[in-house]
Amino acid sequence: MTQLKLLRATDYPRMPWKNGGGSTEEITRDAGVGLEGFGWRLSIADIGESGGFSSFAGYQRIITVLQGSGMALTVDGHETRPLLPLDPFAFSGASQVTCNLLDGPIRDFNLIYAADRYKARLQWLEGEQRFFSQASTLLVFSVAEQLQVTINDGALQELGCHDCLQLDGNVSLLEVAIGGRCCVIELTHL
Repeated sequence: MTQLKLLRATDYPRMPWKNGGGSTEEITRDAGVGLEGFGWRLSIADIGESGGFSSFAGYQRIITVLQGSGMALTVDGHETRPLLPLDPFAFSGASQVTCNLLDGPIRDFNLIYAADRYKARLQWLEGEQRFFSQASTLLVFSVAEQLQVTINDGALQELGCHDCLQLDGNVSLLEVAIGGRCCVIELTHL
């Protein structure tokens, strides 16, 4: 049965990082409690200083800078390109990762998922867009002050900045229309 939830940024719980170096606002996840048992998890982290990332062995990660100048990562000894706002970067959760902030604190957006259980697609969209999806879980994360989303010509959903629309249990082809800047994540259970 398909379920649609509108998640408001003001309601996201804050939890400590796995390595104790900071905290994260958890947007949503598929299952589990704390930092264990999930198949996928979406969150926002505030990074105030350069340093190491928590390890998530068995997971794939996609990270995107939301606010601030950006960062450069060193992943298993290899430096990445500078990661600027809304420029996603994927890496293994088992990797040894450190970040170097480019010019002060940042806020980033994280998708962590078990690649042996889920297929994931993440893309940043802007303006008026229409697309189709067969994903079992569809997430639309707003980075606009106001984002409008319609699914299958149903009721218009209005999201504020960092709100998230979550549709679970999809078994058909969805037609999705958006109006604004957002991240669309499609997750399919393998």
